[in-house]
Amino acid sequence: MRKVLILANNASDLYNMRFELINEIIRQNYILYFVVPQSIEDKKVQLIIDVGAKYIQTPMNRRGTNPFEDTKLLFKYYRIIKEVNPDVILTFSIKPNIYGTYAASIINKPVIMNITGMGSSMTNNTSLKKLIKQMYKWACKKAQVIFFQNEHNRDFFTKNNMVNMQKTILIPGSGVNISKFTPMKKTTKDNVTRFLFIGRIMKEKGIEEYLEVAERITRKFNNVEFQILGRFEEQRYKRIIQNNKNNRIRYLGISDDVREEIKEVDCIVHPSYHEGMSNVLLEGAAMGKPLIASDIPGCREIIEDGHNGYLFEVKSVKSLEEKLVQFISLDDDTRELMGKNSRNKVVKEFDRKIIIDEYMKAINNVLKEGY
Repeated sequence: MRKVLILANNASDLYNMRFELINEIIRQNYILYFVVPQSIEDKKVQLIIDVGAKYIQTPMNRRGTNPFEDTKLLFKYYRIIKEVNPDVILTFSIKPNIYGTYAASIINKPVIMNITGMGSSMTNNTSLKKLIKQMYKWACKKAQVIFFQNEHNRDFFTKNNMVNMQKTILIPGSGVNISKFTPMKKTTKDNVTRFLFIGRIMKEKGIEEYLEVAERITRKFNNVEFQILGRFEEQRYKRIIQNNKNNRIRYLGISDDVREEIKEVDCIVHPSYHEGMSNVLLEGAAMGKPLIASDIPGCREIIEDGHNGYLFEVKSVKSLEEKLVQFISLDDDTRELMGKNSRNKVVKEFDRKIIIDEYMKAINNVLKEGY
C-alpha cells in the first residue's frame, strides 16, 4: 500500500480543516501518517488516530524565529521522511511548507504544498520577510504542486518570481463541511444582538479593534453583547480581557465544537489583518449567519457586501463601528435573509468536497508521474 505523510503545525487545525481529507485518503487505501507538535494526549490527535492514521510527534515553535530551532526541525523532518518513506507528502503552513519540502528534496520525495495564508513574517516590512520569500522560492521550486487559497496570495508569489504558475492550483480555502455546519435554532430568546469573534487571540486577528469597538457600541446601545471565543496566542490580551469590567464583553474560553457558540449569536465578526481563506467565516456562513469582516483577500471572497454581511476597512475601528451600527439597525427579516444568503453561497462555492476532490486528483497525478 502507498503511503501519504502529512506535515502540519497544529493538531486542532488539522482536525478541524482536513479531517474529511484524511478520511478520504484512508478510504482510498493509502497508509496515512501525520506529524504535529501536540502530544498523544491531545483530543484532536486522538480523533485523527481513531480513524486509522498513524501519529508522529515533532516539537515545533510555530511562531519562533530561532534559526537553531528551525534547523533542528529540518533534520527531524528529514529523519521522519527517511523512516516513513512516503510516496507523497502534504504540507500545511509556513514551517512545514519550507522545512518539510527542504527535507523531502534531499531524498527526492514529492511534495504537495498548501499556502494557507501569508502570516506576519510575509506581510510585515522586515528583513525576515526577505528571508522567508527566498526560502519559499526555493521550496516552491522543489514542490510538485502548490495549492493557493486565494488569488491575491498566488499573485504575490508569481509576481515575486517565487513560484512557477503551472505548478499552482487555486482552491476555495479549506472549504467547509456543509453537512456538519448547518443552520441551527437559537435557544436564547431575547432582544439582545450578539456578535462573536472566533480565533486565536492576537493582534493580527484584530482583537484590539474588536475590543475597542465593543466598548464604543455598548456605550451607545443597551441591547448588544460582544463575545470572544478562542485561545490566547499572545498572553498580554489574557490580562486585558479577563480584567475587563464591561459585562457585555464576554470571554467564552475555548470550544471543542464551535457550532454551539455560533448558533446562539446573530453575527460573526472577523477583523483579521490577513487570511488565506477564513474558516471562521465559512463555518459561520454555513450555519446561516450574517458576517462582518475586514475587506481583505480571504474574507472578501466569502462576503458580498450588503448581501450576506458587510466588509469594513482593515484596522479601522471607525469603519468597523459603522458596519456594526448598520447591522444593529436591521430588522429581523433582513438579518434572516442575509443568513440564508450566507448559507447558499458556501453550499455553492465552498463545499469541502471540492477541496477533497482537488487533493485526491493531485495525489494521483503526482504518483502517476513517478517522482
